[in-house]
Amino acid sequence: MIGCRAAKLQLMLFFAILNLLAYLVVPGVSVKHENFKTCSQSGFCSRNRAYADEASAQGASWSSPYELDSSSIRFENGQLQGTVIKTTTTNEKVRLPLTVSFLESGVARVVLDEEKRMKGEIELRHGSKARKERYNEAAKWTLVGGLDPSKSAALNPEADAGFTKVLYGPDNRFQAIIRHAPLEIQFQRDGQTHVKLNDRGFLNVEHWRPKVDAPKDGEDAKNAEDQSTWWEETFGGNTDSKPRGPESVGLDITFPGYEHVFGIPEHADSLSLKETRGGTGNHNEPYRMYNSDVFEYELNSPMTLYGSIPYMQAHRKNSSVAVFWLNAAETWVDIVKTKPSINPLALGAAGTKTTQTHWFSESGQLDVFVFLGPTPQDLTKAYGELTGYTQLPQQFAIAYHQCRWNYVTDEDVKEVDRKFDRYQIPYDVIWLDIEYTDGKKYFTWDPMTFPDPKGMQEQLDEAERKLVIIIDPHLKNEANWPIIEEFKSKELGVRNKDNNLYEGWCWPGSSHWIDCFNPASIAWWKSLFRYDKFKGTFHNTFIWNDMNEPSVFNGPETTMPKDNIHYGGWEHRDVHNINGMTIVNATYQGLLERKKGEIRRPFVLTRSFYAGTQRMGAMWTGDNRAKWEYLAASIPMVLNNGIAGFPFAGADVGGFFGNPSKELLTRWYQTGIFYPFFRAHAHIDTRRREPYLAGEPYTAIITQAIRLRYQLLPAWYTAFYQASVDGSPIVRPQYYVHPDDEQGFAIDDQFYLGSTGLLAKPVVTEGATSVDIYLSDSEKYYDYFDYTIYQGAGKRHTVPAPLEKIPLLMQGGHVIPRKDRPRRSSGLMKWDPYTLVVVLGQDGTAEGTLYVDDGETFDYQRGAYIHRRFRFADSTLSSEDIGTKGPKTGEYLKTMASLRVEKIVVVGAPAEWQQKSSVTIEEEGAKAGATAPLQYTGPQGGKAAYAVVKNPNVGIGKTWKIEF
Repeated sequence: MIGCRAAKLQLMLFFAILNLLAYLVVPGVSVKHENFKTCSQSGFCSRNRAYADEASAQGASWSSPYELDSSSIRFENGQLQGTVIKTTTTNEKVRLPLTVSFLESGVARVVLDEEKRMKGEIELRHGSKARKERYNEAAKWTLVGGLDPSKSAALNPEADAGFTKVLYGPDNRFQAIIRHAPLEIQFQRDGQTHVKLNDRGFLNVEHWRPKVDAPKDGEDAKNAEDQSTWWEETFGGNTDSKPRGPESVGLDITFPGYEHVFGIPEHADSLSLKETRGGTGNHNEPYRMYNSDVFEYELNSPMTLYGSIPYMQAHRKNSSVAVFWLNAAETWVDIVKTKPSINPLALGAAGTKTTQTHWFSESGQLDVFVFLGPTPQDLTKAYGELTGYTQLPQQFAIAYHQCRWNYVTDEDVKEVDRKFDRYQIPYDVIWLDIEYTDGKKYFTWDPMTFPDPKGMQEQLDEAERKLVIIIDPHLKNEANWPIIEEFKSKELGVRNKDNNLYEGWCWPGSSHWIDCFNPASIAWWKSLFRYDKFKGTFHNTFIWNDMNEPSVFNGPETTMPKDNIHYGGWEHRDVHNINGMTIVNATYQGLLERKKGEIRRPFVLTRSFYAGTQRMGAMWTGDNRAKWEYLAASIPMVLNNGIAGFPFAGADVGGFFGNPSKELLTRWYQTGIFYPFFRAHAHIDTRRREPYLAGEPYTAIITQAIRLRYQLLPAWYTAFYQASVDGSPIVRPQYYVHPDDEQGFAIDDQFYLGSTGLLAKPVVTEGATSVDIYLSDSEKYYDYFDYTIYQGAGKRHTVPAPLEKIPLLMQGGHVIPRKDRPRRSSGLMKWDPYTLVVVLGQDGTAEGTLYVDDGETFDYQRGAYIHRRFRFADSTLSSEDIGTKGPKTGEYLKTMASLRVEKIVVVGAPAEWQQKSSVTIEEEGAKAGATAPLQYTGPQGGKAAYAVVKNPNVGIGKTWKIEF
């Protein structure tokens, strides 16, 4: 038996090395550019860029060949319909149905399709089984609401000949001006134009046409279009058969007077997006969105990464607008910034530059949403109504996660767990990468290295800790494995262009891919997570979906061929960027009810994502490196994800590849505590780097940073709740909080935590002992730890930051909830009392909120929660209920009745409080006139005065007043 085990281990080691050699390069070597297309190597990208160049070169003489047939226009129930006619170079008239919907939310939607494809009046090449229509089901996966038609939208009777004008939005302050010939749409707010579609004439809908052999010589050949990438395209030894021929859609979108645009993650780049047509500090390639497994991605690059959200905000002083390009195919975006041209329709547009963007996708409909703001908060709320707000996760999910590839045995996991306790370092979740499986077969445990998953998870459960295990969408093609046999028999996999089950290569070797566009596949995948099916998993087991772009080691650009076929006959090219989300959706549903009658909020981490994935889990920025510049880049990456509606984001603390110095590891933890998703992770070839291995003083400093995250968990959970109801970013960039300060619009190395007024600027450069924090407003800011005062609008202030210090300021005017007792996990903090930090503003007031629920179930949807607003004004701190009662409110409040406030700290306390020794307390249902001692400490050495009320003993869920 021992000999058999040794032989098996040797065989496993051999295949592990083989897999790694096939996939990985030597650490330290960056991304292999030759594996991924540039625009010049992508047929439709080159064609659309060339089309734009031709239009730009012709200037005023260029006329877009698209016009709206005036006789076809119909307007009813907030929706305008008509037919756009495209006139080709051969004078063919291509009919393109147009729908412009005006929604009750104030959002407008523009959809352009192709009549012949809609009717199926085309012929597919190569005997393909693909659908004939343009892909029109992206909304099915992405949109969850916000589509109610406007009741007040109306045609403007003052429209000029050749124009149609529609008034819509709040108080009909918005207007869409549709020029018929050539087609152009301008969107106005209060008489000013903020967004233009096709004003440069780049609209390009590649219509269906039969393949005709191009002339080989003569004048016709000289004038013929280059069709070399129309009918098939080869890259990296793989040939894409393109059975429907060329079918891309492109459109220029202009933001007049807006210099800064944000969003369209995921890219390792700045928050304010750069130009893509060259120039100092700019890119020469468009931003690409084509979910890909990019090994050791490069920084300051428009290169595609693991996820895509084609949502872009534009911002100028006191005005924000946005667009959402609903298309799941490969998409590129060019950005150019110019001095604004004089245009009567754009009068009043402020700003030094206009941002011109050009969007183009390989297939699908042209489907664009336009948001007119005017504030960033208006945009995130309206976008969230459409695609869904971020999930409210379980409490443990926003605490600290400890991971590496891989903890090698269940005893290893238990020993790491014990050492965290020994060193008194809090953590909530430990993770297992692919090595826990039996030969890379998901939904199994290696019987030799993880023989006792139950005992392992029982130990974790003693401290209310969780286990997250990886489940990828590729299934090992191994005979007699019941899961793959059932998978094949039920025909649940993605198929190749010949309509046979697709086979590719991933971690297990030969693999097949679940097709979660298929309802039957979702139902089957869900069933695999049941406790009685996935033996060895329990109530504290959760899931990580990786490699779901999908990653295919031997596929084109390390992913799936575009001419593969999914459920419903859609080609993979049509649905590629949504593919990862379908896996997360199925996994999320699988975790909802693993045991009948036992429903808990799921936790799923995903690497690949699209608009709407925020409803189902968290994301991380993928395979970063243990280098200072990757630490710095993680901040704008996380911020941009939040702006694009997916704020539950983080980066691998310490860097996935390579071995960080102890200083870098320490600074990364001090940064990571401000990621909404806070996880340390490392490659299998790196040295172990659990915090207790760093040695002193590093272990102590890292421990203090992690404890700060835990201390502020009430503030974090409140910020997550806010995101779940209105789409607010959990960590917010400077422009979002101070939309009128132009100096702050491009700042992406400091940020605010929710609505708390906490302003962080992590140290991201080696050897730094201070940072310069920019303050937009004239409010007083206080150092979180010693109350040093910083004040001065529009200025940078130097804040000391020796290795043991985290640069963190508190903006005056806020009340910050926290819990100060160190515990081993967030679950053990549930019944701990609260501390309220009241940071007085210049006007002597402060305000903040706190949200509390059971952190686990969906009972909060039936009123089982506490939502309080704390206000300080006229020397009185009060707590008021801002929640909505439900059937479970009373029962929940009873269970929380003993939860109290143990301390109140007032920062910036008035000098007259020196004479006071106590405060007076009034609480509902309690005897009036109770008091608590007040301790005052005066200002000294640039530090603010503060006062402490110990044990006011007021209920966190009750209404009360404390008079100072």
